[in-house]
Amino acid sequence: MIAFAALLERLAFTPSRNARIALLARYFAATPDPDRGLGLAAIAGELRFTAAKAGLIRELAAARTDPVLFELSYDYVGDLAETVALIWPAARTNQAPPSLSEVVETLAGTPKSELPSIVSGWLDASTPSVRLALLKLLTGGLRVGVSARLARVALAELSEGRITVDDLEEIWHGVTPPYPSLFAWLTGDGPRPDPAGAPVFRPPMLAHPLELSDLASLEPADYRAEWKWDGIRVQLVSGPGGRRIFSRGAEDLSAAFPDLIAAMDFHAVLDGELLVVRDGTPAPFADLQRRLNRKTASPQLQKSHPVGVRLYDMLFDAGEDIRVQPFDIRRARLEAWHAVEVPNRMELSSLIPFSSFDELAMLRDGARAAAIEGLMLKRADSHYLAGRQRGPWWKWKRDPLRIDAVLMYAQRGHGKRSGSFSDYTFGLWRNGDLLPVGKAYFGFSDAELVFLDRWIRNHAIARFGPVTEVEKAMVLEVAFDAAQLSTRHKSGVALRFPRIARIRPDKPAEEADRLDSLLALVEGR
Repeated sequence: MIAFAALLERLAFTPSRNARIALLARYFAATPDPDRGLGLAAIAGELRFTAAKAGLIRELAAARTDPVLFELSYDYVGDLAETVALIWPAARTNQAPPSLSEVVETLAGTPKSELPSIVSGWLDASTPSVRLALLKLLTGGLRVGVSARLARVALAELSEGRITVDDLEEIWHGVTPPYPSLFAWLTGDGPRPDPAGAPVFRPPMLAHPLELSDLASLEPADYRAEWKWDGIRVQLVSGPGGRRIFSRGAEDLSAAFPDLIAAMDFHAVLDGELLVVRDGTPAPFADLQRRLNRKTASPQLQKSHPVGVRLYDMLFDAGEDIRVQPFDIRRARLEAWHAVEVPNRMELSSLIPFSSFDELAMLRDGARAAAIEGLMLKRADSHYLAGRQRGPWWKWKRDPLRIDAVLMYAQRGHGKRSGSFSDYTFGLWRNGDLLPVGKAYFGFSDAELVFLDRWIRNHAIARFGPVTEVEKAMVLEVAFDAAQLSTRHKSGVALRFPRIARIRPDKPAEEADRLDSLLALVEGR
């Protein structure tokens, strides 16, 4: 646990992506089994403990500290694990800090009633940094700026170039913690793990944003066009070994969409866009958000927000890998397969005939469907294994919408931004009051982040746990892809992909936009 705690602490304060990869690779190389595999599982989000909850940590802290002091400290720090790690009183003990494997094995096999004494003993035996790592592990939120894919990039370093990240992704969902066969393969001490027919993820073909400079070098006849639907990219994997739905980042979404899993009665791997679809019409992204980030979906939610997929591509037809075939051939295979299977909840994403990019631009700008955010361009001869190369697939979005909004609240970020205010809540005026309309945490440069962080610290007027309220004096130009009426938001509107386009210190806050203007835009007035 000491090595894992040291890793988390260094990751939290390491801004460079390459430096974080080096830290992870060093940990995986130097830490013995099974702790390195369990550390990998924790970082990748594969370790979940049902008995040790945040409530238990609160109860332990309340029993060991003054309750008023604890609440004041928690309000100031804003993070439960960090607060308890720092405020936990030292106690004499001959017990050594637990190993990572000891923590995992104990939590898996210990009755809930015995956990308070065990966790208290662990905290007594640990330094503040180890306590913090232990508590973050128990509560399930490491927040050190490392994704599962970045961890796999670090794993690939162990193979010294023999194994790529894409190779790892294709077997990732066929192995389980603490990954002994995976590490044996990476170090050259064992064969490639065999998923044995399990439904596994394949690296997706990515589309790159299309700029005018790119467009000038393209030939219309070389490309096929289709709508870019405003949902999330998914990979549908179904066969004798099981059925799974993956996001493009390899996250397993299957449990949240049992209605779609039930419709996957086929043997194929398909690429498409997940949407809420009512009476054959795709709904805006805000409707899909109601079903995202859930562990399960109730029958009522499945009925009110039915999902479907617009199919883009085919990767495997039965057991045949067709990713090396040109797009036109894969598309023909997909159409023939769809005509035979007629899968429920799945429709083909239609190809759009065009003779020039000017014609396509007019179609793009004239599209009024709420679930369309632009176009996709795909080279007719591109194979799917082109992966992340620029050129085979392009996304040509509509120009973003923009508002001038007032900064209202800020929070510190995570990982390399944990020391800076980088998450901003902004609002628009209505009847003399500001109403929050969205939150953005990207779009700005490093220099702009430094400017905003300093401004927020100098103009803070109140704190609510991790949230800092600021003077209503800073105007931000916010770009977003779409907006929709929403009863879940106080302002009555939800923004799609809001980001900070520009800082407007030159503009008085009272001249920022009004909410009525945004509502009129949403309603098409």
